[in-house]
Amino acid sequence: MILERLVWYNYIMAILPEPERGQPLDVTYLYDIVKTINDLSRQFGESATHKYVTVDTKNNGKQSVKTNEARIIGGYVQVTSGSSQTSGSSQPFTYPLPNEFKFAPIVTATPVNVGNTDAGKDVTVTLLSVSPSKIEGTVKFNVAGDTTVGINLIIVGIPN
Repeated sequence: MILERLVWYNYIMAILPEPERGQPLDVTYLYDIVKTINDLSRQFGESATHKYVTVDTKNNGKQSVKTNEARIIGGYVQVTSGSSQTSGSSQPFTYPLPNEFKFAPIVTATPVNVGNTDAGKDVTVTLLSVSPSKIEGTVKFNVAGDTTVGINLIIVGIPN
């Protein structure tokens, strides 16, 4: 039972059960410890195949860092809150980045129709500028009506 649980933990989570105080350690238990450490080393160590994040920056070309050194932010900014928009009108938005990036990050912006209105369903998001310190964009409303619209942001970059 203990060995079956050990194999399951080792396979799924790489977690070994802690021995009881005073429990004699046998060769099998020591083998499992070493095997688990080696498996973790292969998975996350120098021999891991997917250990880098590459960001293709506008002014500085492709920049790569180890995955655990990359900076990823999931952001949200409210653009309108129950306001009436005319067809073709635009609202600006800004998302500050508190000096976390060495270069302008890669940004994906997705509109969120928070108010679930017809006017909020038909919008276009345009990023105007992305710098290491802020993101600026606009939301264009293609249909007139009341809207409550936000923007979800996925930001991936090289940290300072």
